[in-house]
Amino acid sequence: MSKTTEEFSHQLRVYVEDTDAGGIVFYANYLKYMERARTEFLRSLGYDKPALFDGLQFVVRSVELLYQKPAVLDDMLDVSASLIKLSKASFEMQQNIFRNGDLLVKAKVKIACISNDAKRPQAMPAEIYQTLKHYIS
Repeated sequence: MSKTTEEFSHQLRVYVEDTDAGGIVFYANYLKYMERARTEFLRSLGYDKPALFDGLQFVVRSVELLYQKPAVLDDMLDVSASLIKLSKASFEMQQNIFRNGDLLVKAKVKIACISNDAKRPQAMPAEIYQTLKHYIS
C-alpha cells in the first residue's frame, strides 16, 4: 500500500526518546505521531488551536490500529491523515505511517467534539463542519 495524493502528510524523525532499548519505536509513540498529524492537518485549515475552541474540544473516542513493521531510531516518517467520515459531533480519520513509501502502521481514529465544561458530545461549530466537509475522501 502506498500513499495517495489526497492525504495530508506530516514528516517527523524518530529520536532516541521515541525508542526502546533495542532502538525500535515504542508502540504507544505511534499514537503521538498520529496526534501530531491530525493537529497539523487542522492547523493547515486555519485552526491555530485545533484541539480547544469556543468552549469545545476535540477528543479521541476510539482507535483501531494495525502494526505492520517497526520504525527504528533515526527513521524519517510520513504520517498521513485522511478524513473518511464526518457527522455534526464527530469525524473519523484514516491514518497511516510510512517510511520511504513503505506502510508501517495503519489506523482508524474517531474524534468526538465535546463541551469543555460538561465533557459531553456537542455539535462542532458550523464553520469547522463545513470546512471539514470539503476534505472527505
